Amino acid sequence: MAGQIEMKLAELGITLPRPMAPVANYVPYVQTGNLVVVSGQVPAVDGKIAITGKLGYGVSTERGREAARLCFINVLVHLKAACNGDLDRVRRVVRLGGFIACAPEFTDQALVMNGASDLAVAVFGDNGRHARTTIGVPSLPIDAAVEVEGLFEVAW
Repeated sequence: MAGQIEMKLAELGITLPRPMAPVANYVPYVQTGNLVVVSGQVPAVDGKIAITGKLGYGVSTERGREAARLCFINVLVHLKAACNGDLDRVRRVVRLGGFIACAPEFTDQALVMNGASDLAVAVFGDNGRHARTTIGVPSLPIDAAVEVEGLFEVAW
């Protein structure tokens, strides 16, 4: 039987994909105590980066928001694995960190990161409201336009 969060994802038309393997020497998540930290995830679909490039250099803010949303979906994939398949164990989205590949003069990083933040609230309700850091960077691995990481409180 699907849990409440799985039903919410279905209502939003989201099917969680298979997890993308790490592209370097790290693990996709770490659990310590009642916290789960999910490593930065890129906007991948079917194991391939779906949105590449830099904001302000041909990638629109709206496309960046879509990239951040895809990143958060991929964060959820690893969070679900950390929760032994039960996203209802998530008590709180504590913090999201966003890295936006962009031109030096691009200043709408916060609007881009709203793609992830808005989805966190849509999925987890008030427990999805979180602290956040959003940083513009000159480039990201595999030419991803956006990367999102997360910190979550989980009940065991």
